[in-house]
Amino acid sequence: MSAVRRTLPLALYAAATGLLEPLAPALLARRAGAGKEDPARLSERLGRPAMARPEGPLAWLHGVSVGESLSLLPLIAALQAARPDLNLLVTSGTVTSAAVLARRLPPGVIHQFAPVDAPGAAARFLNHWRPGAALFVESELWPNLIVAAKRREVKLALLSARMTQGSAQGWARAPATARSLLQAFDLILPQDAETETRLKRLDADVGPHLNLKLVGDAPPVDGNLVMELDVGLGNRAAVLAASTHPGEELLIAEAFRAAAAQGPPAMLIVAPRHPDRGPGVAADLAARGFAVARRGAGEALTAKTTAYVADTLGELGAFYAAADAVVMGGSFVEGIGGHNPLEAARLGCAIVTGPHVFNAREIYAEMLADTAAIEAFDAAALGRHLRGLLANPVIARRIGEAAQDYAGRQGAALTAAMALIEPLLPA
Repeated sequence: MSAVRRTLPLALYAAATGLLEPLAPALLARRAGAGKEDPARLSERLGRPAMARPEGPLAWLHGVSVGESLSLLPLIAALQAARPDLNLLVTSGTVTSAAVLARRLPPGVIHQFAPVDAPGAAARFLNHWRPGAALFVESELWPNLIVAAKRREVKLALLSARMTQGSAQGWARAPATARSLLQAFDLILPQDAETETRLKRLDADVGPHLNLKLVGDAPPVDGNLVMELDVGLGNRAAVLAASTHPGEELLIAEAFRAAAAQGPPAMLIVAPRHPDRGPGVAADLAARGFAVARRGAGEALTAKTTAYVADTLGELGAFYAAADAVVMGGSFVEGIGGHNPLEAARLGCAIVTGPHVFNAREIYAEMLADTAAIEAFDAAALGRHLRGLLANPVIARRIGEAAQDYAGRQGAALTAAMALIEPLLPA
């Protein structure tokens, strides 16, 4: 298919975004003032890159935020192994994802901020980079970019596709438009059975399952930081609350306090999902009586520290490695849906999750069935589970080993997917 069929909603969307596009610079500047954009790179969001396109074939990969962007890493490795001649351009949409990718992307892979989905920005971006293939992950259905890419005969793939029930209901109100956009993709690989069913109801042609968040290597571990943490911990066990959100830190802290009061010496490490929340998290913990230190402020973890706030980027692997138990954030408050536990699993962590994990329901269901994770339905249950893990390190180690084994079994799907992806790549 060489073009997307322009339904009335698509035409209206293109017209509306075209009319509003002159306002984009001011809106982006305001977001930059709030820390939501990189002020030095706003031109990228307008489709005006500051760097030249390299010579030769180029494939464009896109993941909107941190989780989606990191899920691209095993795909990038597979593409580089299969096609070392291929230039790779990775785009993302958040400041945090850009900072993480700056540390994690292999040498030679280009990162840019994704352009806003307006006709002019989309055209400038595509005219500059001229990708032969565009590989989007999860739920990225930006109409102007898709229409403009298809018009330029770019091969499109939607990988590790995810569609929630709410999104499916929204698209069902404009079925012709949904069908037109989804059928623009040359390849769609859903990440689970629920998404497959929802996509098929919208007349999408889907292939086998691929969940990129299930594959890949363990996160990098800074050995020097692990040694530094071990010195600060002394003979204390460490409970890490990873990727936490507002409303979770104090719940986890109180559960930890209840567990530690009846168990061996232990301390709490809190790694908020968004590091800029570090000062506020530290203040809240201090108000509850914890002796707090913040890594983001350069404060050392000492024998007197009872709660350590890990408000930095790119260091979570070291905190996983130092932890005796890991509480996965995003799962104790409604609306977040949980976070991918596979990075923690790859490092053999004993994982505890809350009940709100709709973003990773199948992963957790399989891990719970394998005793590769524990579920706590509320703060009281979390306290009991933490007390058990701290008092029984052999059990914690076995849960971590089961998690590591589960994570290690997930790579076969990417090998199968590459056989479908490679024919889409530019010659």
